[in-house]
Amino acid sequence: MFDVKFIRENPEIVKKGAKNKGIDIDIDKILKTDEEYRNLDIKVQKLREERNKFAKEKNIQKGKETKEQLEIIEKELSKKQAELRELLFTVPNPPKADVKVGKDESENEVIKKYKEPRKFLFTPKDHLEIGENLDILDVERASKVSGARFGYLKNDGVLLELALIQLAIKTLIKEGFTPVIPPTLIKKETMQGLGYMENGGEEDMYHLEKDDLYLVGTAEHSIAPMHMGEVLNKKEMPKRYVAFSSAFRREAGSYGKDTRGILRVHQFDKVEMVSFVPKGEDDKEHEYLLYIEEKLFQLLEIPYQVVKMCTGDLGFPAARKYDIEAWMPGQNKYREVTSVSTVTDFQARRLNIKYQDGNEKKYVNILNGTAFAIGRTIIAILENYQLEDGSVEIPKILQKIIGKSVIKSIK
Repeated sequence: MFDVKFIRENPEIVKKGAKNKGIDIDIDKILKTDEEYRNLDIKVQKLREERNKFAKEKNIQKGKETKEQLEIIEKELSKKQAELRELLFTVPNPPKADVKVGKDESENEVIKKYKEPRKFLFTPKDHLEIGENLDILDVERASKVSGARFGYLKNDGVLLELALIQLAIKTLIKEGFTPVIPPTLIKKETMQGLGYMENGGEEDMYHLEKDDLYLVGTAEHSIAPMHMGEVLNKKEMPKRYVAFSSAFRREAGSYGKDTRGILRVHQFDKVEMVSFVPKGEDDKEHEYLLYIEEKLFQLLEIPYQVVKMCTGDLGFPAARKYDIEAWMPGQNKYREVTSVSTVTDFQARRLNIKYQDGNEKKYVNILNGTAFAIGRTIIAILENYQLEDGSVEIPKILQKIIGKSVIKSIK
């Protein structure tokens, strides 16, 4: 949870940080509840001292009275602690000082561009039309079987996905990342620890009520908590993981938005990066993970822009976030394909992940970033590498893996 000591000492900073994210919090109630909790804790400590004293003196009557008082106050303390914990869970991670204050995505900043979009001598098609012509994508039958926002990936589409996974995993292993295939179902308390359930976030999650388990929305959801309750060795840090998994999102609130094709679906595959670094080293790691994301899209030679999120588009746990938006010729616009965030020590406090620094134990800083969101990367490839006859060139970096240079149109 959020550091209550920091709130005590910096109430206006915390309040302003939440406001800049568009989130209202009751600082006064938090501080009052914290004070009540601390006063009760002092009473409990004094009563325990008295109980021990009366036990030594063998004063049975006084010992009994003190024990009864102690049980009452301990229950009050436990109740107040739970109340304070719930209030602290409502406090978002404040944005970093370099993050622009803005109300929503319309105020995000484009900070870099790579490669000019290709000029087509024909009218470019969108990924759905291309995918159907190549017989690699079928959303019509998926809709029949599963409903809206699902798709079948077929034939060379499958090879394309597997090649992207292989490219990302091999690239990141060379960078020192540990590869993992994680669980896609996690416990409620684990998801709460990540900080994505607050501020309406739970509405976007798939919940299996019978088992009280949640489907992950990204591999980060099961990788970041891997070390919860542990104390890491500083010498082993940064500790970096690259994980492949399916991801599941209800896409609550996106009714009527991006309904065509596989841009916004309920189930998709991702290769995700998660880093654990010592306190204060997250800024450097954030730039490094962004560099990795850019490197992967440069290997694919796909035009993109890097966007820095303003405060209103950061989300609950993130302190700073960058998106890579790839050029989509079929839509004639840039669309998000990756994101990379630092959550500082926000998740580490909620999940109790520390590292040993000399004689002191400190909370780690955690970062997460997308290597490839497979579906969206395939969209970018199909639309940027399309040919006039409906065929699609395969990016050079993937040709050897797939075993061909072109996916030929069947129509």
